This record gives sequence, structure tokens and C-alpha cells, in this order.
Amino acid sequence: MTRRAFDPGQCPVGRTLERVGDVWSLMILRDAFQGLTRFDQFEQSLGVAPNILSKRLAALVEARFLERRPYQQRPVRHEYVLTEVGRDFVPVLMALMAFGNRHYAAEGIASQMVEAATGLPAEPMLVDRRTGKPMDGPDFVYAAGPAAEEATRARVALISSRRAGD
Repeated sequence: MTRRAFDPGQCPVGRTLERVGDVWSLMILRDAFQGLTRFDQFEQSLGVAPNILSKRLAALVEARFLERRPYQQRPVRHEYVLTEVGRDFVPVLMALMAFGNRHYAAEGIASQMVEAATGLPAEPMLVDRRTGKPMDGPDFVYAAGPAAEEATRARVALISSRRAGD
């Protein structure tokens, strides 16, 4: 019997990290967002071994982040394009880029998102679509969702009790 090192249960963070939690997968998604689509383009951009790239691309296709489709018939060659799931992940990549630039770019910013019209650096911020309020403020708390199982409800209760004790 094969055992997993981590069982994410119902945790959406854990479930997502299972699919994109390694460096190569995140870098492939970054490059796909920037417009790269072909195996050789990813290989050249990343300097990754072909066997690793093949495995990561297959996993991202299986997880529905990328779609594999032929662009040439003889010989058959495929391109990899972001799906709706992949496009939904783009804000996460932008947040990771901004976080990395803010906390880990000791030599200075090497790449960043800028506003196309002005060239000014973008400053990503997560806001609630319904209210427009920043999500990192006191107006939002972690809560169980309607499909939460007992383990999730217990974790949420633990977090709530810790928050109430502070």
C-alpha cells in the first residue's frame, strides 16, 4: 500500500499545493502566463531536464491547469496553454512574484509586473470582490464552508478559540 506523506483532507491550500507545490510546476505556469507554450520554449527558459519537464507538464495537464493540443502534424508536436483553471491561478503567481521581490530580492528586483500604459510597478493586493475590502484586514476570518467535514470544523474551532483568546 502506497502512503502519502501529507493528506490535505478538505484543505484548499493543501489540495492546490499537491498540484502545483513544486518549483518546476510553478515556473512552468509562470512561463505559460507570459506566453510560452511549447516544450522547447519551457526547456530553454527554465533549463530543466526534459524528463522532469515532461512529468510536470503531464501533471499540470492532468490537474487541468494546462491544455495539451497539437500545433504540428509531421512530426506531431504539442503546445501547452493555460486553461480556465490556469488563468484563475495567475493572481497567485503575481502575489508570489510581489512577495519574492519584497522579501527575497537581496540584489534588487530582477523582474516584476508593470502597468503597460505607464511602466509603473504593479502592487498586487487581494480584495473581496463583493465588498472591495482588503482580505488581510480584521474584517475577514477563517470559517468552515458548507461542505466542511468534522476535521475541518474542529480545525476552524481551534483557530477561532485561539483568535478569541488573543
